[in-house]
Amino acid sequence: MQTIIRHINSQYRHILAILFALVSLSGCISWVTPSVTPELVQLKGGEFTLDPNHAALIFKIPHLGLSTYVGRFNQFDAQLNFDPNNMQAASLVASVQISSIDVNNEKLATTLQNSTWFDSQTFPQALFKSQKVTPINADGSDNQFAFEGLLTLRGVTKPVTFSATFHGGADNWMTGKYTLGFSAVGTIKRSDFDMSSYIPIVGDKITLEIYAEFLKQ
Repeated sequence: MQTIIRHINSQYRHILAILFALVSLSGCISWVTPSVTPELVQLKGGEFTLDPNHAALIFKIPHLGLSTYVGRFNQFDAQLNFDPNNMQAASLVASVQISSIDVNNEKLATTLQNSTWFDSQTFPQALFKSQKVTPINADGSDNQFAFEGLLTLRGVTKPVTFSATFHGGADNWMTGKYTLGFSAVGTIKRSDFDMSSYIPIVGDKITLEIYAEFLKQ
């Protein structure tokens, strides 16, 4: 009987230890999770640079009229400058290394570098510079804005608009810097940039999606 009691007590102590560890871990997670400010007017303005460790640039293009082919670029940079009380004066500049394209197919990624497609040897970067920022909602009450600017790709420059959303800001203990959450989506026609091969087998319209964290400088 005493052996059974000791065994039960041992199991009970073990369960308590696990519960204590879980509670402690939960407390730590709560401690390191930043308090995010979602309202635009409460965000800190200034100059921000992209955190490359928490950013993604994705493209989507129709294939055969049957599916959407998804890829990404792994190397890109961006600078954002804004005042939450004067968004019309905001600016965004972004550059993309074309050779960093990732389509989960090494042979195709190499093919996309040639002169039929991106011609990355001649034009190694794509560049976007915003020229105008306007609220998407007429009253300007939310966190969504249209960033209108010029995209240069394959040596061709065309106007492009990105619908951007500010998701909030917080002091980030991991970087020691104030961090801003940001996403944007826009569309281009590859034929506008001298990439008309295989249309309509491979679609003309490309959707670009950006998900990023920016660090205040």
